[in-house]
Amino acid sequence: MNYRSLNSYLQERFHKKIYKIAINGGFTCPNRDGTIDTRGCIFCSGYGSGDFAESPELSVTEQIERGKERIISKMPKSTANGRADEVAVNDGNGRYIAYFQAFTNTYAPVERLRALYSEAINHPDIVAISIGTRPDCLPEEVLVLLDELNHIKPVWVELGLQTIHKKSADYIRRGYELPVYDRAVAELRNRGIEVITHVILGLPGETREEMLETVDYVGRSGIQGIKLQLLHVIEGTDLAEDYRNGLFECMSMEEYVDLIYDCIKILPDDIVIHRMTGDGAKKTLVAPLWSADKKKVLNALNHRLCYN
Repeated sequence: MNYRSLNSYLQERFHKKIYKIAINGGFTCPNRDGTIDTRGCIFCSGYGSGDFAESPELSVTEQIERGKERIISKMPKSTANGRADEVAVNDGNGRYIAYFQAFTNTYAPVERLRALYSEAINHPDIVAISIGTRPDCLPEEVLVLLDELNHIKPVWVELGLQTIHKKSADYIRRGYELPVYDRAVAELRNRGIEVITHVILGLPGETREEMLETVDYVGRSGIQGIKLQLLHVIEGTDLAEDYRNGLFECMSMEEYVDLIYDCIKILPDDIVIHRMTGDGAKKTLVAPLWSADKKKVLNALNHRLCYN
């Protein structure tokens, strides 16, 4: 099956290998500070999905430099030594995306946001910034700021929708209604800002048909990219308690691979698939344990998509 992968899109757009560096801006979330709730979304870890980001005590520049060092250290020696076309070195040409990932990354006074985003976008090795947030945390002054920055380098906004179904949204304590998402996409697109939507597959109580309905809706909502995220049950969350109480079961790998195939089949060809599974921290992963072997999962997904 033909689909637009993130790697191919980045190569097409930037003509080089691009890596993403997770940034922790020290934000919180209206679902944690009492504005909406204090418990967070039912699936969210204590790191606010920023498990792989650096410490927020570091400056944005320091986090970028540490992220670069970590990426280079994981490369094959031939690549790190400069004998391959995917070299990532500090040559000033820009080979990284700064991903503001942990918690809600537009939930702060606009001047604080300006300082953090500007430090990232003006770094010579950053080609774009990607900002993870909630659709209900995009006030006008933040939209104006994002528009300004988008004229310097590309700005992507990643919206945590997860599902279009009210019963599921209430269960996960999302805290906003579907029209809020629609308005956020429209406001961002009116300013030429690319939108990436996060969808969780395997939410308790959702049927296969309901999951596909969410993906179909998102595909028609005007976005440019989608992250298809397997539901991870993480230690210390209320979701883990429900799982241990037998209130739901997780999908098998075979079920998930088949579902991803059908999700991609119904998405428009021009939407970039940013993710087909996820990276749950192994030390806190409760279920499904098969997802910890990411290489095996990706191989199964690629085989299904390439040979069926």
